Amino acid sequence: MRLIAVGKLRAGPEADLFARYNARLRPPLDVTEVPEGRGAPAEVKRRESEALLAALPATAFAVALDGGGASPDSPGLAALLERWLGSSRPVCFLIGGAEGFDAPIIARADATLSLGPMTWPHMLVRPLLAEQLFRARAIATGHPYHRAGRPS
Repeated sequence: MRLIAVGKLRAGPEADLFARYNARLRPPLDVTEVPEGRGAPAEVKRRESEALLAALPATAFAVALDGGGASPDSPGLAALLERWLGSSRPVCFLIGGAEGFDAPIIARADATLSLGPMTWPHMLVRPLLAEQLFRARAIATGHPYHRAGRPS
């Protein structure tokens, strides 16, 4: 699996948390960072989206993290991830910049995934995604990491 993200994750607790969950993932995410765009918001989106698409392998199964995407629960994400991994295509997660994605990214994406209706700081999206992917893999393998069920 691969993560292609706008911007550099600087050293700090967010990077440490990402590294912690990424080290537990099998396979771990291979991370590619593309530079943040400069200029007016529309120009920033265009430049960042071009950079993301340039870094995306042609045969990849692209999953764009976008607020308009599907927002499955953890077992639902586990099922989706298993289907995506079974596609025999490299699965690549795309994280845009502060301005979001330009239309060509959404058009190219094979799936869009939302981490919920709240807005997340970009520095937290990577560790959150890594943890959710680790949880999804744990669910798929029957590992007790995921505690299903809520109190009644």
